[in-house]
Amino acid sequence: MVTKKTETDETAHKPAPAKADQAKGGKASAKAKPAGAKGEQGATGSPLKGKIEQSREFFEQAKAELKKVTWPTRKETVSTGIAVLILVLVMSIFLGLVDLGLARLVEFILA
Repeated sequence: MVTKKTETDETAHKPAPAKADQAKGGKASAKAKPAGAKGEQGATGSPLKGKIEQSREFFEQAKAELKKVTWPTRKETVSTGIAVLILVLVMSIFLGLVDLGLARLVEFILA
């Protein structure tokens, strides 16, 4: 069976260049930026823009993934919620009766 590779499949398995250099024992930061590079002078601007860009990309991808979700209908949600409430009620009554019975048993034994 042949599966179609998407762009995300291919990029998901590629290591980041900086991490790959560090894994080999090299110093990626020394190779990437010479001394006195713009990133060192304006340290407050560039990293912040990078983080903002990463956050924006994350939220775009999250939005795309949420569109793929099959959400339950209102009827399914209501019926499941009612089933949960009934189960909680039944278990509460059962555990209350067991607790009452055990309390009376302990009282009988100690009296």
